[in-house]
Amino acid sequence: MKKKLVIALGGNALLQRGEVLSAENQQRSIELFAQTVTSLARDYQLVIVHGNGPQVGLLALQNAAYTGSPAWPLDILVAESQGMIGVAIAQALTQCAGGTPVTTLMTRVEVDPDDAAFATPGKYIGPVYPPEQQPELEKRYGWTIKADGQHIRRVVPSPAPKNIVDGDAIQTLLAAGHTVICCGGGGVPVVAQGDSYRGTEAVIDKDLTAAVLACTLDADHLLILTDADAVYEHWGTPQARALRHVTPEELAPFAAPDGAMGPKAAAVIQFVKQSGNAAFIGALKDAPQILAGEKGTCVTR
Repeated sequence: MKKKLVIALGGNALLQRGEVLSAENQQRSIELFAQTVTSLARDYQLVIVHGNGPQVGLLALQNAAYTGSPAWPLDILVAESQGMIGVAIAQALTQCAGGTPVTTLMTRVEVDPDDAAFATPGKYIGPVYPPEQQPELEKRYGWTIKADGQHIRRVVPSPAPKNIVDGDAIQTLLAAGHTVICCGGGGVPVVAQGDSYRGTEAVIDKDLTAAVLACTLDADHLLILTDADAVYEHWGTPQARALRHVTPEELAPFAAPDGAMGPKAAAVIQFVKQSGNAAFIGALKDAPQILAGEKGTCVTR
């Protein structure tokens, strides 16, 4: 029986920071992803979670540009991004998968309505802007904006994922031999309402959702693919050094809620501690070498 691998693919790995947020640029990255992970399908049953930070921010901008109707809420825009990214990944994987069925599942993820993140937005979405545009953007859109490196960017609430609402459907597809694309953009955020759920204005971090999903599925490994080739000590300085093999305790200082590497570190720490299995962080193009321990960062007990 094949091992089960949950892959978390960053939205910034699909649309690189600073590049035009176009379908063409995204498709180029998706085709690279499909070609890269196809070799993994020989040894692993794949479950793919993708990010949506740049994409959902673009949808929100397009949404706000038309003033003839009220803006649609973030949970609906997350669902839109699940569909548009998920179908593109499914099409690319189908072309490379050699007959393995590929299914994209619209997925809801439950969050706590009292999560403190609703009062302190911290999830980056959309394009980056020069700092001098901050007053104009805040006045025009009413956004909360924070520094993102040398740029600024919109931030929105990002509550912690509690439960994969559609987890049974994911299990059913896996049992039928499908490669499953699910929990896109961290999942459509919902809160419990009696025996049902209602959407809520937020964007869940996809890495944290991937960790919850990987534990739920009893996955053998969690692989987080991003636009960085590893976790670095002393990042941005001449003393920068890639961390290749670390324990959860050694990685813990990097798990700060910074909206960048922090959630990735927190996600792999959560998975490794709960499952006892290895997790990995690295660049999209290096996926096979990361799992072989040759590149990226490997986290084990």
